[in-house]
Amino acid sequence: MKKIKQNIYQYTSIFELNEDKSYTVTVPALPGLTTEGKDLKEARTMAEDAIRCYIEGLKKAREAIPFEREVAQIRLSVKV
Repeated sequence: MKKIKQNIYQYTSIFELNEDKSYTVTVPALPGLTTEGKDLKEARTMAEDAIRCYIEGLKKAREAIPFEREVAQIRLSVKV
């Protein structure tokens, strides 16, 4: 049996609650990656699978795998 080396990649993922109470997930470091889930648990599972597929696709295409730079999420209040 051949041992396969696996790497662990970590990416900030944004879970946004939709009007229908489902979640849309985006990953800023991976352009175009968007997925959804009916609740947080399903959305997380879908996001992990989408990230895995995204990275596998990059590896097959022999493209560089993005590494996340520092990310800050700040809630701003703006008086209008």
